[in-house]
Amino acid sequence: MLPLSEFQQRRQRLLDRMKKRSVALIAGAPAVVRNRDVEFPYRQDSDFAYLTGFAEPESLAVFIPGRKEGEFVLFCREFDAKTAVWVGRSAGLEGARAVFGADEAYPITELDAVLPGLLENHETVYYPIGRQSEFDAQVMRAINNIRSRARSGVGVPERFVSLDKLLHEQRLFKSEHEIALMRRAAEVSAEAHKRAMRVCRPGMYEYEIEAEILHEFTRHGMRSPAYPCIVAGGNNACTLHYTANDAVLRDGDLLLIDAGAEHDHYAADITRTFPVNGHFSEAQRALYQLVLEAQLAAIAEVRPGRRWNDPHDAAVRVLTKGLVDLGLLEGKPARLIKSEAYKKFYMHRTGHWLGMDVHDVGDYKAGGHWRRLEPGMVLTVEPGLYVPEDCKEADPRFRGIGIRIEDDVLVTEAGCEILTSGVPKTVAEIEALMRS
Repeated sequence: MLPLSEFQQRRQRLLDRMKKRSVALIAGAPAVVRNRDVEFPYRQDSDFAYLTGFAEPESLAVFIPGRKEGEFVLFCREFDAKTAVWVGRSAGLEGARAVFGADEAYPITELDAVLPGLLENHETVYYPIGRQSEFDAQVMRAINNIRSRARSGVGVPERFVSLDKLLHEQRLFKSEHEIALMRRAAEVSAEAHKRAMRVCRPGMYEYEIEAEILHEFTRHGMRSPAYPCIVAGGNNACTLHYTANDAVLRDGDLLLIDAGAEHDHYAADITRTFPVNGHFSEAQRALYQLVLEAQLAAIAEVRPGRRWNDPHDAAVRVLTKGLVDLGLLEGKPARLIKSEAYKKFYMHRTGHWLGMDVHDVGDYKAGGHWRRLEPGMVLTVEPGLYVPEDCKEADPRFRGIGIRIEDDVLVTEAGCEILTSGVPKTVAEIEALMRS
């Protein structure tokens, strides 16, 4: 659990970057109905959680730089003893102030009455119009309320601006507290992948392996995966976001697992590919070694000063040359790269930002150029190769093979740190673990 001081520092950094005479509004995520009167497990909006740590629906945070009465106002549910009997205690207005550091707290039911007074006489409102229609309507009612009093000298906001640019740039750089949470998510996720390797046998179902992964997450208190687990045997691995997880694992096939736990809103994201029977065939080994070589080349490019695209370019160079050597592509690697011929077998990027969202926020370009990597950024490095069964121009021994190897990498002052190094990824290491 992050200390209150971490959230206070985040809020202060945001307030310092906001324009004068501005107000920022960030709504909490709504509860979502699964079916009839059953809701999905609640997960707070990442931006809202980042600034407040508040984990309840029906909430709105208001940030007003320089406001004498307090710069952080929180609207939330009032504590209700009868409701608490059914669903547990909520923070209420007192908890919003005492536990979460709000300067003022109001019932969410009073938003229409209080919000106009917080917005009036400010020029800029940071608010993402269109994300939540209910809050959109309430904000517009507040603006119309202010307009109706304009003749009495009350100032009406002139501009609505998205807060994403300011806040997401801030979220891109992880603090020591955040890195500690991500390390822990990575450690537990690594243990889950090793557990899957140990128990995997021909004849099992993909969902049985998924159950082992989720068990490992849950027994460490991480009750939610950061995203739906991908457990893809054989040709299923050639579907990049395969989540059916209902097929039988066949002797002689590879199994691709893409799974990561979420720890206190922070994600891990690991992919490993290994043989169902514990032994790589010659063709599987050849493709796997190529993907591993590409991943190592990409990771070598992760250090301060390198540009975002450098790891991807390094992986593409290795993969394209290797595809030519294996006879899956014909021609000179440089020309094949220029024509993007490699995309027949490698169609996705080599990574993405990682943090509170598995595909985390932050710009990949700055001023029209790929941005430079800096300490505190966390990214994935995940090259792959996919040769589907119906790829008739490919050598038959390679068909039905999908391979991806993914690690979570922190940019440091000295270079980088692989947060997910606890999972084996060489052929020898994988086979040795599966024998054990």
